[in-house]
Amino acid sequence: MRGARITVRCDCGEVHYVDYGDIVECPNCHRRWDTNQIPADEYWGVMRDMRRYRFQAMWTAAVIAGAAGAFALVTHGPVMPIFLPVMMGWFFFYMPQWRRKVRAAARSLPTWKLRPE
Repeated sequence: MRGARITVRCDCGEVHYVDYGDIVECPNCHRRWDTNQIPADEYWGVMRDMRRYRFQAMWTAAVIAGAAGAFALVTHGPVMPIFLPVMMGWFFFYMPQWRRKVRAAARSLPTWKLRPE
């Protein structure tokens, strides 16, 4: 599975976005930056945590959709009068809270200082 791209800021001010495990050479100062200097267990641990946050939101949405579908099958009644307030709660309460949690987790991520080769 592919991970997120890594931002490499060269000492000359150039910014590069590379995949984990790649080596990038700055076109300005010709320094080479190797992302293999980042410990693999830390990097993939971060990717695993971010993936878990995404799956949490998807599973919650799937449970809500499944509950609405089950309600429609059991009652044979209109789903929209109930489903609409539930979706409003999803967009106005759950998702902002989820975004705050993910942003706080992203701000607390480790940063690594790479050494040029």
